[in-house]
Amino acid sequence: MMRKQGSLLIVLFAACMALFAACTPAPVPTTTTTTTTTTVAPVDCTARGPGVDLQGCDLSQANLTGVDLTGANLYFANLTQANLTQANLTDANLIATNLTGANLAGANLTNANLTNAKLVVANLPYANLTGANLGGADLFAANLAGANLTNITVDDGGYTQSLYSVFLTSANLTNANLINANLINANLISATWSNTTCPNGFVQSTECPRTSAG
Repeated sequence: MMRKQGSLLIVLFAACMALFAACTPAPVPTTTTTTTTTTVAPVDCTARGPGVDLQGCDLSQANLTGVDLTGANLYFANLTQANLTQANLTDANLIATNLTGANLAGANLTNANLTNAKLVVANLPYANLTGANLGGADLFAANLAGANLTNITVDDGGYTQSLYSVFLTSANLTNANLINANLINANLISATWSNTTCPNGFVQSTECPRTSAG
């Protein structure tokens, strides 16, 4: 009789253990969160060549004579008094670039974006600025004698451009858009006027009036 009772107790104990196991919640899997950090490589201000990124670099007084900077990013760079004689800046991003006193004689600036660039007393004789965007650029007393300004634009949403006292002797202003430009005291001797949009918005092939007011 006792043996039967012992067997019964064993069976009941096993049943209880099975019931307890069924009621125990399954363990919650541990989730590991991985944080990925993206490291942005610093700008190499010593880089030279087509397409280089020189954004914000201090290149003041740098000698960049004849350097090929086609398509380079020079946004907000400091090129004060830099020597860019015969440099190739075709399609370059020169937005808000400081080119005060820089020497750009004979430089190729075809289709360059010079929006809001500072070109005060910059030297650009015989530079090629075909198709360049000079919207908002400060060209006070800059030397553009003999420069090719075909198809340039200086309009910047009605902002009056600072072309005051610019040297444009023998400059080519064919198809140039000079809307809102201030040409007071500009030297325009022997400049080429052909299909030029004047500061007052009129298109003509004769010398434009010096201000938008005529």
